[in-house]
Amino acid sequence: MRNWTLLLLCFIGSIAFTSHSVAQKIVNEATINYTISTESTNDKTTATKTLEGATLTVYIKGNQSRTDMVSAMGTESNLYDSRTGKGTILKQYSGQKLMISLTNNNWEQKNQFYQNMKFSIDNSEQMIAGLKCKKATGKSADGNTLIVYFAPDVVLSNKQYSNAFTQLPGLPVQYELQAGKLKFKYLLSSVNYDPVPVAKFEIPKTGFRIMTYEETQQLKKGEN
Repeated sequence: MRNWTLLLLCFIGSIAFTSHSVAQKIVNEATINYTISTESTNDKTTATKTLEGATLTVYIKGNQSRTDMVSAMGTESNLYDSRTGKGTILKQYSGQKLMISLTNNNWEQKNQFYQNMKFSIDNSEQMIAGLKCKKATGKSADGNTLIVYFAPDVVLSNKQYSNAFTQLPGLPVQYELQAGKLKFKYLLSSVNYDPVPVAKFEIPKTGFRIMTYEETQQLKKGEN
């Protein structure tokens, strides 16, 4: 009788494990949309006002990724190929169009603030944007922290689109990033699993002023 009880418990456990595995969705292609809200320690700054209504769209297709941040100021796109380690930034502000090429080292330098976050997971659950989410608190090697609510049942196969989420076991649904005196809050608005057109990852051949990442860093030093 005892052996039958053990077999039954093992059978029930295997069903539970299988059900969880089936529920988890491994995503190779997706279009992920976020709304962005901002807060400032200086009440309503000009930067806060110009970023009202901003959105972030993430495109994933295999090893290719693209993020488009659109605001009243313009559009900034980051394209990255995790296979080659090369990236491209496209900036379109005030009628000016700039293309910045990045090596793998450049990409890591640009994203070092939240690089390789290690997350601790709170197993309590809550519904956000129609998805069952868990809370994760991330900490980088530099001591930077990041709180993100994620959906563990949706896993992106390509996590290299953001250095902050390479260790996150699910889809980011809500999170906040600090940049100087500005706090950016991202909230998932929709996910589309239809195939993403290859054209989304093509680098423009004309119409942009081309610069290297090192040249842009020298310009920033000159402005300071």
